Amino acid sequence: MLRTHTCGELRINHVNQAVTLTGWVQRVRNKGSILWIDLRDRYGITQLIFDESSTDASLMDKARSVGREFVLQAKGIVVERLSKNDKMPTGDVEIKVTELILLNAAKTPPFTIEDETDGGDELRMKYRYLDLRRTPVRESLLLRHKMAQQTRIYLDSLNFVEVETPVLIKSTPEGARDFVVPSRVHHGEFYALPQSPQTFKQLLMVSGFDRYYQIVKCFRDEDLRADRQPEFTQIDCEMAFITQEDILSTFEGLIRHLFKAVKGIELPAVARMSYDDAMKYYGSDKPDTRFEMTFTEIKHLTTGKNFVVFDSAELVVGICAKGCAEYTRKQLDELTEYVKRPQVGAKGLVYVQYKADGTFKSSVDKFYSTDDLKKWAEAFNAQPGDLMLIMAGETNTTRKQLNELRLLMGEKLGLRDKNKFSALWVLDFPLLEWNEETNRYHAMHHPFTSPKPEDIPLLETDPGKVRANAYDMVLNGSEIGGGSIRIHDRATQQMMFTHLGFTEEEAKKQFGFLMEAFEYGAPPHGGIAFGFDRLCALFGGSESIRDFIAFPKNNSGRDVMIDSPSTISDEQLKELGIQVRS
Repeated sequence: MLRTHTCGELRINHVNQAVTLTGWVQRVRNKGSILWIDLRDRYGITQLIFDESSTDASLMDKARSVGREFVLQAKGIVVERLSKNDKMPTGDVEIKVTELILLNAAKTPPFTIEDETDGGDELRMKYRYLDLRRTPVRESLLLRHKMAQQTRIYLDSLNFVEVETPVLIKSTPEGARDFVVPSRVHHGEFYALPQSPQTFKQLLMVSGFDRYYQIVKCFRDEDLRADRQPEFTQIDCEMAFITQEDILSTFEGLIRHLFKAVKGIELPAVARMSYDDAMKYYGSDKPDTRFEMTFTEIKHLTTGKNFVVFDSAELVVGICAKGCAEYTRKQLDELTEYVKRPQVGAKGLVYVQYKADGTFKSSVDKFYSTDDLKKWAEAFNAQPGDLMLIMAGETNTTRKQLNELRLLMGEKLGLRDKNKFSALWVLDFPLLEWNEETNRYHAMHHPFTSPKPEDIPLLETDPGKVRANAYDMVLNGSEIGGGSIRIHDRATQQMMFTHLGFTEEEAKKQFGFLMEAFEYGAPPHGGIAFGFDRLCALFGGSESIRDFIAFPKNNSGRDVMIDSPSTISDEQLKELGIQVRS
């Protein structure tokens, strides 16, 4: 090794030892007769000192010639610092350098490589190899490493087997768009990159590997959003001979283990909520349960007062913002404008201020009396000093709009603390959802999800009412994992494909291998997949997943560092049997 110690390990007990360090120059401070260099590696920073009174002139000249991010080897003696720095672990000592070797010079980096950098997102991603030298980014990746390590430790302890599944697979029409890979050997035919190892992990259950897991790359050619990547990582798991309860307890155990091992937090037992209740009380299938502010429906208290907005609405529903009754007209107008934005889509907002003196002021005083508003306050469990915010319209749309307002109020009131964690199981999802564009039902999760046995007759009469044996885990308002009990017999799977609009030929072409496997003794099985990037970001207290991925894509799905995607040569296109550009 070119070093005896790292830049993060020397302490006061190392004084008088001869050591060799290697690393990058964080900064140089030149006071004329004395010069200091902060030397950095991934373990920390150690200060080097050069003093004209005791340092050879040629060594001083060499020290003065180095710049930021030069790569150095420094040999010297550990000495106690006169001016200690209690903000860094090595702050009690420094190295009195006797030999300095330049391992490589460096251009001045395009942004400062410090905790608080002056580089914007695009610049940092273009020079990601430099950005990775910064402590916050490095610590994010070390957190990811520890999360993966502890995931394996937990699952290994429960006899799960890690199995790699193929990356070049077959394209399927359901779900998001596939990334496709043309075959050079078979012109006109294509592989697809997996959106999930779903069918392979089910086949592993048929094979007798009753506990499988994989920390696996998946790919979706989706329309991009701010915090979504075309390639992402899942903790992918499957179990055989189990019930839904076994899945919930096993993977609640995983999440609690990660919190304990990685963050030192004892996460309480994970609460459970039905999909119907999540939508009714939070307007979301991934509710943020760090704070209350649940929905209250008051349609029965609002009709017959000639207020057309409420009278004509399918749903009248609101939230109670504690202690907000003194919001100014400007603040209330800002809330109204927020819900009217195209991203939310509401037509308006009704407010009721329950003043500290017990009086009421509302935007609908013309239609509703003080007695009416008192009844509303009772329904909301509002107290003097509280603010009621009410929306009306079609049920599903209004609930989603009010959810956006609820989250905004939670943010304004400091209730969405990134250092507080609230986990939740959401259960009993609808099996199917109607798609207006295709004019047919689609699987809400995927076509291999088992319906609740008691709901199977509804497939013929009322498909939208059929519940799935499906479950999601939600953490702080983000879905971090989802799965289901699977169909494990051919007849039920064929019936499911029929209800999803597959012809028998289409089902056989796409999934014939799976249905045939079911005829060779498939056990009851189910599983779950966790979004590993999102989970790491939540553990790291970040809104963005990018800093928890070594080399992420930007908002446009591009890797600006290597300039990808890019064109390929005409010769490559010919080899692949793809028509050459004119």
